[in-house]
Amino acid sequence: MTNRKSLASLGAKLSPAAREKAALKARAMSDAMDLAELRRAHVMSQKQIAALLGVNQASVAKMEKRTDMYISTLRSYIEAMGGKLEIVAKFPDHAVPIKNFADIGTDAEACPA
Repeated sequence: MTNRKSLASLGAKLSPAAREKAALKARAMSDAMDLAELRRAHVMSQKQIAALLGVNQASVAKMEKRTDMYISTLRSYIEAMGGKLEIVAKFPDHAVPIKNFADIGTDAEACPA
């Protein structure tokens, strides 16, 4: 017999205040965020991200302030937090995942023009 419990049964044991706090955090995490907000939502510091990326903290600070960056840089940042970057083109009547970005490595920045 396993000692597993469903998420619903665990949630039922939370106080109303704790359930509301969890719901607020879940909503915040699903809303659009900039990189710094996303990092903070995952309770990570710039130093932690820097160590995972093999760069210094100042580089992470600059990365978080950029409005334009390589897809491979963004992907590395997201993966450092345990996530996966997906690029989706949204049209009025449908959305299409763009698959050719899935194989871009960190060396893709050096692609010849």
